[in-house]
Amino acid sequence: MRVSVCEGVDGVGGVDSAAGRRGRPSGQPGRQRPAAGRRLAAGLLVLPLLGAFGLVLGPAGSAPAQAASACSGRLVKTVTFSTGSLRVYKSRAYACAVTVAKKPGARRAMRVSLQPRGGRAVVDSGTFTKLAGPVRVHALNRCVRASGAIGGSSGSTGWIMC
Repeated sequence: MRVSVCEGVDGVGGVDSAAGRRGRPSGQPGRQRPAAGRRLAAGLLVLPLLGAFGLVLGPAGSAPAQAASACSGRLVKTVTFSTGSLRVYKSRAYACAVTVAKKPGARRAMRVSLQPRGGRAVVDSGTFTKLAGPVRVHALNRCVRASGAIGGSSGSTGWIMC
């Protein structure tokens, strides 16, 4: 189906400025269908309305709103401790971990560690206000273990995602 935005485009490919008007000289080829222009205009008006309607309602079957994470992928494990939590995420080939403070605010010592089985641990430690990490390791077909600490409290997983 060929749709023309310009008025006056004939079916052969040439441009005819009088193609859509009555009383066209008999020597000009092609014929403009007035309904095609109306369908195109209706489509151009309906699409933005559908887009705005979809934005207002949101996508069908959407998950509940969650806080933005520093890691991509799906949440696999959450270990909570008195001052915060350790969160481990998994995407196709990677694992990612963050330590998140329960009450963000003043700077304090935080640490997160993620180790694939048979590999070295990746560590992020220092004084942070909200979270330590993210740390990411290649974990395609590998188990990982993670640990996190905030102040004097800590939490860890055993070997997971095996």
